[in-house]
Amino acid sequence: MRKQFIFLFAVLFSFVSTAQTLNVEGIVKDQSNGDVLPGVSITVKGSNRGTQTDFDGYYSFKNLEKGVVLVFRYLGYKRKEEIVQGALMNVALEIEAESLGEIVVIGYGTQRKKESTGAVSVVDAKSIAKLNPTRIEQALQGQVSGVNITSNSGSPGSGLNIRIRGVSTNGDNSPLILVDGNRISDLSVINPNDIKSVNVLKDATAAIYGVLAANGVILIETKSGKKNTDLKFTVNSNFSLQQTSKKINLLNGAGLAAYINEARNTSNYFVQEGTGLVFDSRISSTVALPNTDWQNEVFQLAPMFDANINASGGADKIAYSLGTSFLTQDGIIGADKSNYNRLTARANIQYDVTDKLKLSATTMYTHSKKNSLAEGGIGAVLYNAVNADPFTLPVDPTPLADAGFEGLRNGYGIVQTGAIEVSNPLSQIASTYNTAVVDKISPALAATYKFSDKLSVRSKYLMNRAVVNVQIFRPLVFLGGNKSLSRTTNNEFLDNKDTYDDYTWNNIITYEDSFNDAHNIKILLGHEMFETKGLFAGQTGVGLLNGANAFSDASISNSEVVNPRFQPAAIETGGNQFKNRLLSYFGRLQYAYKEKYLVSALLRRDQSSRFSKAENFNVGYFNSVSLGWNISEENFLKDNDFVSSVKLRASYGQLGSDRVSGGNFPYVGSLNGEGTYSNNEETLESELLVGVAEGQLGNPFLKWETTSTGNIGLDVALLGNKISFNLDVFQKTTDDLLIQPQSSGLTGVAGIGSSAPAINAGTVENSGVEFLISYRDQFSEDFKFNTSFNFTTIKNNVTYVGNLAGFEQGGGFGVGTGIVTSRMEAGHSLGYFYGYKTNGIYQNQGEIDVLNAGAGSNDNVYHTGAGVGDLRFVDTNGDGYISEVDKTDIGDPIADITAGLNLGFSYKKIDFSAAAIGSFGNNMVRDYQRFNLLANKSERLINRWTPTNPSNTIPRATSGASINTDLFSDYFVEDASFVRIQNVQVGYTFDKEALDRISVDSLRLFLSANNLHTFTKYSGYDPSASSGQAIGGGIDRGFYPVAKTIILGFSLTF
Repeated sequence: MRKQFIFLFAVLFSFVSTAQTLNVEGIVKDQSNGDVLPGVSITVKGSNRGTQTDFDGYYSFKNLEKGVVLVFRYLGYKRKEEIVQGALMNVALEIEAESLGEIVVIGYGTQRKKESTGAVSVVDAKSIAKLNPTRIEQALQGQVSGVNITSNSGSPGSGLNIRIRGVSTNGDNSPLILVDGNRISDLSVINPNDIKSVNVLKDATAAIYGVLAANGVILIETKSGKKNTDLKFTVNSNFSLQQTSKKINLLNGAGLAAYINEARNTSNYFVQEGTGLVFDSRISSTVALPNTDWQNEVFQLAPMFDANINASGGADKIAYSLGTSFLTQDGIIGADKSNYNRLTARANIQYDVTDKLKLSATTMYTHSKKNSLAEGGIGAVLYNAVNADPFTLPVDPTPLADAGFEGLRNGYGIVQTGAIEVSNPLSQIASTYNTAVVDKISPALAATYKFSDKLSVRSKYLMNRAVVNVQIFRPLVFLGGNKSLSRTTNNEFLDNKDTYDDYTWNNIITYEDSFNDAHNIKILLGHEMFETKGLFAGQTGVGLLNGANAFSDASISNSEVVNPRFQPAAIETGGNQFKNRLLSYFGRLQYAYKEKYLVSALLRRDQSSRFSKAENFNVGYFNSVSLGWNISEENFLKDNDFVSSVKLRASYGQLGSDRVSGGNFPYVGSLNGEGTYSNNEETLESELLVGVAEGQLGNPFLKWETTSTGNIGLDVALLGNKISFNLDVFQKTTDDLLIQPQSSGLTGVAGIGSSAPAINAGTVENSGVEFLISYRDQFSEDFKFNTSFNFTTIKNNVTYVGNLAGFEQGGGFGVGTGIVTSRMEAGHSLGYFYGYKTNGIYQNQGEIDVLNAGAGSNDNVYHTGAGVGDLRFVDTNGDGYISEVDKTDIGDPIADITAGLNLGFSYKKIDFSAAAIGSFGNNMVRDYQRFNLLANKSERLINRWTPTNPSNTIPRATSGASINTDLFSDYFVEDASFVRIQNVQVGYTFDKEALDRISVDSLRLFLSANNLHTFTKYSGYDPSASSGQAIGGGIDRGFYPVAKTIILGFSLTF
């Protein structure tokens, strides 16, 4: 009986157990749009069992007990737990709140922002579209705290300078930029409409890129398709009109005539009262002189057209995205003579060969053509427009006495300004032929294999190939007998072709596991090889055959004499090429406990061909550790209705830079100099032997710059993420800056012609605060509103310069003065302006006499050359007189604060957005005016000192040498702080029901204005401009201004 009972109990227990065990299956979808979600991680809570959804969002489990809990996790979506009640379990996942679920790219991978421990900022496609940028850098200014954008030039196709958290080195301060993992140095080749997101790594977590990351990292993702989606087309197009955003206030003819009379103490010019007409008594008392406004002649309304089309879709195993675009932009100076056009094509394809093997391929092709005019310096078009005298007609019908020169003048007027570099800008534009054509292709192939849900490997090969063809024709032209731009013999045609190639191959192993429903660990191990090389070639043809002088006839084959770009000796020593390699190994460990406590640690080893193998100077180790605490996951805040999320972050690590000057291998000496050799028996100069000689000396102990950076951050979101703010406090120190020590001016360092080697001997510190606050809300079904404000403070300080002088210098001022404006010196900002301080104007001789009386150590002369009406210089060292040692810090080009303000709203079908940027505390040097009596001058000189107008700010009129113009002082340094209305846009989206009837998904029209107005006290064209140089930046020789642009466009999806 007992045995029978046991048998019956066992059978019953087996039956009950079988009844409570289920085979579970289902599909996981996006709750908002119903799209299936492939790759969702599903685990059985409290166990190691798990699986993932396939391409159709399908998953299955066998033999699950009823009542167990399944945990669904997917990047960008809220974690969800479901109790097993039956065999069919379809699940819908909800997109996580933006501040938490936003996906950030962190280098060789992605993660939710909630899990990020670094200072990472993201700009998405919607934010980019609101600004309608022609270059992607324009979409970062004012959008990302800690990132400052300045322009080299406002001309079409010109580059922009990106600086992340200040200026850290006297060399190259550009960040590393990767587009889908591929290195890009020139972002003009990227169509902004192709971009999905821009991620900016600003702190030590960028150390995953090691020696490349000292200046920060920008990671750009392009758009891709989705599996199981219909083919969709998106067309974006716009037409724009551009005009200059500013003109410099200059004297008119009457104002300049009065200045010249006063400076010369003559009355040669007569200004007629009432009419303001100017007469030159030496020429005619009845025929008035011209009153040409050269800026009006040069600036013009310029069109721009931009169109692009994208197609995307996917099937069960494939997803694709294709796009092409065309941009053509005339310049506000010179029209087609400064035109830029760009054609791009892009393809992105992912294919799942099996459940485990995935392939992807991307490629980008760009063809661009840029016509250029001389700009940003002496002899540039704008320099001439500012300095040319108004007494010259743009086009002068009066023939020249010399018929030969008349034939080369092309009818343009000859400016009277005596300076040889100042010419008629219209004649200069007409005789300029400067074209650069760039063809670039950037393919990438990747294969990913998943051994399991936890372990995968990926191999990726990327390359860039760019061919740059520059053609310059210098025709015979006459702009004046003493003008440097005149060419009356031997026209020239230059044809250069440069080829740049780089290759990247990386291999990555990723392991991720979650256990005990509390611990999550992710390990990444990687290897990367990179090579970059360039080859330069070209020829110059001198004198076109048969006296030809037209651009259409210009070619190398049509030239009388052809000179190579590189002589055989230079080619033999590698002067026409370069090659560098980098070998890297890296690893990253990420750990999270209940999504509450976060740790990330990484290490990278780099080996560079730029440095010597001796004692492993070519090897560097870079590392970082970062921590995160999601305080809002603690019990005391977890269900708080007011506080949505709070996270505290901290990071510290070391990054590097191998961007050294001095050629490919600066650790070895180079024979790139030129020497003349003699056996002391020559009787003629032609018998001397000319050959190669030692150039820059090598330094076998040279090593890369190292940046140590620390960051503490706080992320807070309130009221259901309606209000959020981010605060970061950072400090970074860059050691081992590369400088060239001083050497003997007579013999050099090793022989005549040689130059000093690069050495590691400098330290720069940057510290600051970044703050971002935003608010967004939906007040009703029809009305949404959002706004954000961010600012960054920067304190830059040089702490060490290890050469004999104690400083490095650069930059220049004036023409032929030899003045060096800028320095890198301990105790000052990098690149600060070094000159004289002034304190008003000498109002009478008595003031000068008092100062002279106290200058006994200088023969009772306080300041040699000073007179009544001149600037009063400050004796900063207190020795009683003015000398070189009185030069001091008179400003710097680095902004103390940069800021951005954005706001937008939508009401029913109408949307509005606006953005403004600001920069405060930065200075610029006014160096766009030529100190020649007949050169035009700033309108400020109307308020110059005279005996009847005792100005204390503007010195007297002078006609020759003067301390006011021949010495560099703070008189030429201006506050370049500004606030700019960067963009204002209004749009209208058509009703979807009406569009459905014509098979159109969406249609939006918009009207936009870029660079609408700049509020600034700076007198130059553009307070946001800079050459980008660390030492010598902020010197304004007439920067091409950014254009004010009105844009009308549409976006169509079908």
